[in-house]
Amino acid sequence: MVSAQGDNARGSKRRQAEAILTNVAHISAPFLSVFILIHLSAPALANVGGSSLSSNVMLLGREYYQTSFGERYLLFAPLAAHVASSIAKRIIAPRSASPRKITSSLSLAAYSTLLIFLPIHFFTHRLSPTDPSAPIFAVGPSELDFEFVKMGLARFPWRSWVLYGGLVASVMLHAVEGAQIIQASRFASRDFRMRPRTRKIVAGAVLVPILAGLWTVSQEPLMVFASLAERYEAVFMQSWVYGF
Repeated sequence: MVSAQGDNARGSKRRQAEAILTNVAHISAPFLSVFILIHLSAPALANVGGSSLSSNVMLLGREYYQTSFGERYLLFAPLAAHVASSIAKRIIAPRSASPRKITSSLSLAAYSTLLIFLPIHFFTHRLSPTDPSAPIFAVGPSELDFEFVKMGLARFPWRSWVLYGGLVASVMLHAVEGAQIIQASRFASRDFRMRPRTRKIVAGAVLVPILAGLWTVSQEPLMVFASLAERYEAVFMQSWVYGF
């Protein structure tokens, strides 16, 4: 009897913890969605106005997600909360009631983003350019526009396409799958329930204009001084992905 009561108490606490972690994951998702919308609108708009418009949109978007407050509290904090709560929920859930298989589209997209594409992208596009030493000399935010992206596509074409394409595809698939889960758990209506194949089609439909925008950028000539182009290349070469 005592053992059964103890099991029930532990089960109740575990369910409470899972509910809290679910709420954290769901609440942090809209912050990340806003960032994704702003960040990926830049390459998509290259279809309309080329790299010049993309650069302007990206620089404007940084006023939201790359200020001292925005980057810390509107991007990093929600990202950390989303990742930590999702992993913790998987750890504490009993095997018989695992949140979902690790081979699900949601999980595969999440882990490929978290473990492969995002670290490389963050290092190459955020950390490495801030290196004050030669030959990078801390590429400033105003210098780090879509000419940098254009440089990567021209100098390291297959690696850049794989990394950009893989990152955007993983993020979009995770976002669509996650939106479906939040909709199903928060709203009783089934009117907007999508089949797995439909969700993949939606993610692909969002992916197309972004990659098309990158292709548009890649077809333009590089419009930077040779000295800045050398600093760009040094930024890429700091990453093992581009340096080998």
